[in-house]
Amino acid sequence: MSVGLLDTSVVIDWDDPAVTAALPDEAAVCAITLAELTAGPHLASTGDERARRQARLQQVEATFDAISFDTPAARSYGQVVAAVAASGRSHRRRIADLLIAATAHANGLPLYTRNPNDFGGLERLIEIIGI
Repeated sequence: MSVGLLDTSVVIDWDDPAVTAALPDEAAVCAITLAELTAGPHLASTGDERARRQARLQQVEATFDAISFDTPAARSYGQVVAAVAASGRSHRRRIADLLIAATAHANGLPLYTRNPNDFGGLERLIEIIGI
């Protein structure tokens, strides 16, 4: 049985058949993903887009109990930032992604993402699965 943490990009594209086919048997989301999804309706430029984003947020909230960003995840964040910096990349540009990666690391979960390049430099800490 496969288990994994879903990046926000995967949750957004959840209805894409290619994404659905690649999901782990047991999927989780973290509080950082919920935070990003919660911001979505507020940032939408049209009423239709706002409604679509709100529906996705409600679907995710009804489907998952989000993994908290807790003390072990905070400790993992230091390792994640160090790994990104060591690879020559800026850790400041994608803070939410790195917080999600730290949650995956702290919980020993592979990270499923539509944007594997966003997690470059973390391969020795976390299994990154691009969809």
